[in-house]
Amino acid sequence: MPSPMRRLSALLSLSLAMAAAPSFAQIKIGITISSTGPAAAIGIPTKNAMLLWPKEIAGQKAEYIILDDASDVTNATRNMRRLTAEEKVDAVVGPVTTPNALAMLDIAAETETPMIALAASSAIVEPMDAKRFWAFKMPQNDSHMATIITQHMSDNGVKTVGFIGFADAYGEGWWREFSKVAEIRKLKIVGSERYARTDTSVTGQVLKLISAQPDAILVAGSATPAVLPQKTLVERGYKGRIYQTHGIGTLDFLRVGGKDVEGTFFPSGPGVVAKTLPNSNSIKKTGMDFLRRYEAAYGPDTMTQFSADAWGAYLLLENAMPQALKSAKPGTKEFRAALRTAIENTKNLMVPQGVINMSPKDHVGLDQRSRVMGRIVGNKFTYAYGGE
Repeated sequence: MPSPMRRLSALLSLSLAMAAAPSFAQIKIGITISSTGPAAAIGIPTKNAMLLWPKEIAGQKAEYIILDDASDVTNATRNMRRLTAEEKVDAVVGPVTTPNALAMLDIAAETETPMIALAASSAIVEPMDAKRFWAFKMPQNDSHMATIITQHMSDNGVKTVGFIGFADAYGEGWWREFSKVAEIRKLKIVGSERYARTDTSVTGQVLKLISAQPDAILVAGSATPAVLPQKTLVERGYKGRIYQTHGIGTLDFLRVGGKDVEGTFFPSGPGVVAKTLPNSNSIKKTGMDFLRRYEAAYGPDTMTQFSADAWGAYLLLENAMPQALKSAKPGTKEFRAALRTAIENTKNLMVPQGVINMSPKDHVGLDQRSRVMGRIVGNKFTYAYGGE
């Protein structure tokens, strides 16, 4: 039987060996998205992409905690509190709607937790201030997309435009940016209307727009609720061009819209229309790589704007983690700060929707390579115009 001294020596040797061994703390990523409610058509493909995220990031085991906010602001803030205070996550990805994202900004700043939003409005990251210091965003800014819409309108003889958008931060953000760029391009806006995401009729608003006889109408909505104004326009005999925003990029929009959305023009990240992009487009390879991965899991023609954004969020985290891990261990305030800094310094990261170059003043980092004009043809999202 070994002597007490020998046993003590063995224990000391084991302790020293354990201390010398590398530490592999688990990374925790919190996720809050809309798996149910009006924005579920966005949240479901987003979640599908997240289920494909690798179980390791930068050589560290990763735990993903996915919560449903049911498309509700109160639920989103409750989820954010749980993820930061109880789960003590290293970063939060989501939500998928602008009102929810704006409501979560204060908590991100208060808890000093990096937040990578999957909602579109530039108001999530602009103007830069103390709370937006912790916020980043994957989708292209509405201002970025408004430029290619107005360019397409001008190039195709549109002179007068009508506008109908959500009566919330998404619709107002689009109105602000679109009206500004339209004025620069000498497009005359002859009508502006609003509707709620949960409305079942927009007949009054549509009749007002039609009476103004615009050459084109822009619907500033997202997912399935964006179908309602367009269906009503078609039913009421509107013959002009109809444009939508990049918020429509869901399979449910195509399913519910059917023949009424055929021919619709919309701005898009290149990943959404990767199959029909010109071979010369610099993003096509990256977009096709993700498309093949996604379709292998979920079937042909299932990839959307939102699944591509979700995959981009993983790539953003994967790219930033090695630098953050040099500074601190996951699960600490210092690690969250280091991760935020590493994300902010992302350079030349290619994702399915473009190339990311962030800075302290730009927490999106996408340039003109991140958007093209698409068109719905044969009930599919296809490439139509623009891009590199």
